[in-house]
Amino acid sequence: MNHPNPSVTSRRSIVKSSSLAAVGLGLSAPGLTAPGLMLPPGRARQDEPLRVALVGCGGRGTGAIGQALSTDGSVKLVAMADAFDDRLQSALQSTIASHPDRVDVPKERQFTGFDAAEKAMDCDVDMVILATPPGFRPMHFEYAVSKDLHVFMEKPVATDAPGIRQVLAAAKVAQQKNLKVGVGLQRHHDSGYKETMRRVKEGAIGKVILLRCYWNSGGVWTRPRKEGMTEMEYQMRNWYYFTWICGDHIAEQHIHNLDVCNWLKDGPPVKAQGVGGRQTRTGPDSGEIFDHHMIEYTYADGTKMLSECRHQRGTYSSVSEHAHGTKGTAQFNRYIIEADGQDKWRYRDEARNPYQVEHDELFAAIRSGKVHNEAEYGATSTMTAIMGRMATYSGQQVEWDKAIASETNLLPDTFAWDADPKVMPNADGTYPHAIPGVTSAY
Repeated sequence: MNHPNPSVTSRRSIVKSSSLAAVGLGLSAPGLTAPGLMLPPGRARQDEPLRVALVGCGGRGTGAIGQALSTDGSVKLVAMADAFDDRLQSALQSTIASHPDRVDVPKERQFTGFDAAEKAMDCDVDMVILATPPGFRPMHFEYAVSKDLHVFMEKPVATDAPGIRQVLAAAKVAQQKNLKVGVGLQRHHDSGYKETMRRVKEGAIGKVILLRCYWNSGGVWTRPRKEGMTEMEYQMRNWYYFTWICGDHIAEQHIHNLDVCNWLKDGPPVKAQGVGGRQTRTGPDSGEIFDHHMIEYTYADGTKMLSECRHQRGTYSSVSEHAHGTKGTAQFNRYIIEADGQDKWRYRDEARNPYQVEHDELFAAIRSGKVHNEAEYGATSTMTAIMGRMATYSGQQVEWDKAIASETNLLPDTFAWDADPKVMPNADGTYPHAIPGVTSAY
């Protein structure tokens, strides 16, 4: 098949090209005339149109740009980027159909290939939506901050510890520049979740002694290998099944539930141990990720959180978060609190779509100048999932400080269509995968 622009790049080369790296992530980055003297980034204010670039044109990217273009005020999509032109064209046509007056993306602002994201962000834009598979998120986020762009980035925000550190460093610069950053953990913008959380934090179930959370489902799509595909293209098309680009489903999906527990505890756990493996998805089309993870997390005060996620068809399904306290229980996903001696409380107000609300609040902050930076909790909740994966892949107890300091870099050394990812198929077409008791934790 015809491949997109076969440009070659790497995590290291992108970092080196970023002005953040050039100034050591310091205050002398563009947008600051002197230490402590900030110029307001982003040119759109009041009724001026906000010019948006979309990087990552799959289903979530298409949904996110639709929500961005549905916010109040003048907004225009002016640049798009994706590894694959067919994905870009599909997203473009869908967005034109839903928001015909808010799309202005001529051919010269449609970019494909591994350097497409940087080209889109080099256009005259005020903010960028980062919705590629998460392996690319750290380098794209850093580049966006170096360009003084406001950012909405989907979760998870990285797939390994070096990526997490890259995001946290860029988040600090974004804060210094007063850039607005939204992260796609939309439960924080769900009025039912927010009210349930407020009540639990204020003691509605007494002292919290145990947390439980689940993302158990039948799994997601697979895409067949086509004749002529390179291994890089196959893994990019089937990104969900490769840890370097997806993070495993514990990071890609279960992060939502882990994030709710961290929200309640005002921070991430300090250690994790658990079990996981591959029982039902073992063929060539299942890549290297596990189909189940069960983890016991421990927070600094000793509170335990039991985490379970599964991709096995025909099994019990649950996507939920629960808190047990000395006086009762709460189920956050159903907005329910049951406390001893009291009637069951349930949030019954009509809740707005949190996917839309997160964009409404981000764009309002861009226009008003209000502080809005969700990058840090997006990174720590992502790292919570990565730490859990480290525990299940290795079978060892994993500590937060050692996990976040890990130098294990999952990304390919080179990004090109004819380059080999670090995990390659065996002779029978299956892929090597983690083995508990053999695979290193860190």
